[in-house]
Amino acid sequence: MQSFSELPLSAEVARAIHDLGFEKPSPIQAETLPILLGDRTDFLGLAATGTGKTAAFTIPMLEGIEAGLRRVQALILCPTRELALQVAEQVSLLGRHKGVRPVAVYGGSSYVDQIQGLTGGASVVVGTPGRVVDHLERGTLKLDHLKTLILDEADEMISMGFKEELEKILSAAPRESSNIWLFSATMSREVRRVADEYLREPKLVQINRTEMLPSTIEQYYYPTAESNKPEILCKLIEAAEDFYGLVFCQTKSLVVDLAQYLHERGYKVDSLHGDKDQSSRERTMQSFRDRKVTILVCTDVASRGLDVKDITHVINYSLPRELDNYVHRIGRTARSGKTGIAMNLVTASHRRLVFQIENMTKTRMVEGKIPTRREIGARKVSRKFESFNDQPYFERALEVMDDQWKEALAKMTPEEVAARFLTSMMPEVFNDKQSEKSRLESKPRASGPSVAAIAPPLPQAVPARAVAAPRPLRTETEPRAEMPPRFERARPEMKSRSESRSGSRSDFRPDFRRENRAAMPPRGRFQDRRSEKRARPMARPGYTGPRESVRPEPQVPGEQLNRRARRALKFGVPYNEPGEQRRQAD
Repeated sequence: MQSFSELPLSAEVARAIHDLGFEKPSPIQAETLPILLGDRTDFLGLAATGTGKTAAFTIPMLEGIEAGLRRVQALILCPTRELALQVAEQVSLLGRHKGVRPVAVYGGSSYVDQIQGLTGGASVVVGTPGRVVDHLERGTLKLDHLKTLILDEADEMISMGFKEELEKILSAAPRESSNIWLFSATMSREVRRVADEYLREPKLVQINRTEMLPSTIEQYYYPTAESNKPEILCKLIEAAEDFYGLVFCQTKSLVVDLAQYLHERGYKVDSLHGDKDQSSRERTMQSFRDRKVTILVCTDVASRGLDVKDITHVINYSLPRELDNYVHRIGRTARSGKTGIAMNLVTASHRRLVFQIENMTKTRMVEGKIPTRREIGARKVSRKFESFNDQPYFERALEVMDDQWKEALAKMTPEEVAARFLTSMMPEVFNDKQSEKSRLESKPRASGPSVAAIAPPLPQAVPARAVAAPRPLRTETEPRAEMPPRFERARPEMKSRSESRSGSRSDFRPDFRRENRAAMPPRGRFQDRRSEKRARPMARPGYTGPRESVRPEPQVPGEQLNRRARRALKFGVPYNEPGEQRRQAD
């Protein structure tokens, strides 16, 4: 299939496809649409994010919806809020001429608006599993007229812990009148079990691994140490022609620290991670789409479902622990046939992951060269030329120049004037001290790879009064001052703890301590008690000396021996009756 016009589409859906500019279907769309537009059937599609799966299941879903029936006819489940909102937007665009308006239900937002949308006759519901289960239990979401149940990124939903919620939703769907379409990036054991249990004779479409990575993505890796990553990241961003992309980190704390570091360096940056509330996420994504923010530092929460046009770069500040996430990360760029660049900062301990990714994706990474400060400066100067040459208001600046400016410019050549102008605009490029200072400020602590110490504050200067004056150097003709012998030099008086307690240190000589023990200062009560214990004879009360061991025997059959008698009988030690012990004590 080479064009959407070859498909049996309704006029409303075909018009929406034309308005969106879709011309040639992607591989997953070319294989999926003829199947789903035919007879009703369960379906299993395996393809990575960014390959056009949303349109692959949205177009046939819209064709099966009755516009006049104000009941829920299609339910789409997504793993994250961002993906749910983007799928809802895509359904709204493709179904606007047919009058289909979806309702997005997800956690972190008000129930009131969602309940109004569900009870207002919504025909398509897009949501996350947890919030969908809540509405099912409340009775605000009814699936009596459901025709299509779609699981988008099923493997991600299971890995995020939504397995029980998925089973509840699948069990609540009417299997006699509905079909299940399952889309996943990988076929794990859990995904296979869900497909075998709930799908009935599904038709399968699988995109090979080599087709998951578009050929328009250029992949580079940069070997570096963990402490050098912040500075190298800045160099890569500055060396790019027009950087508009994502920086992926492994942890939330690393995302926050790295975003703060880049913000302090003057970049338009924001962060996206799981701890942000929904309103903050929406503001961040809107700013990124409007290009008010050109760098988005995020975790893997944005690796699936983040559909932003014209992303030029994806940088893996930390390689993912799960290799499948690498495909989802770099799939944010080079979408819809455009080109993109993927950069990876690799430490020596993670070098083996590069070979594993190459074997998995059947592609090759090129070792990149880190740009030098001189190369970055040359590129910045060339970019400034157009704005320098096309300044429309330079005549106003000439009017406010006084004689001091004119005299200074008269002594300079045009090249010197331009050089001074560029130096004042970009001091960090031409000032070695400034570059060294930024390098030192960007060096993290050696305690770990966390970027909480990417730019630790420099130690504060010591007050001038606390710094000793430097001793003047002795000249060759100046005689060396005579120093007294070492034994005659004045030594500072030091007072030990024993001296501060009771006089001179010499009073506590070992022989004095043995001969005059009674004259020693009194010790604490615990020490006195220990000394008394050492003075007592190491014997039990009532022990008068060695004697034959007495093995007591019960006087009366069945009489119980006391504890002392049992011990003497067991170990063969001397034994005395309690009355005899008291008499000996008297």
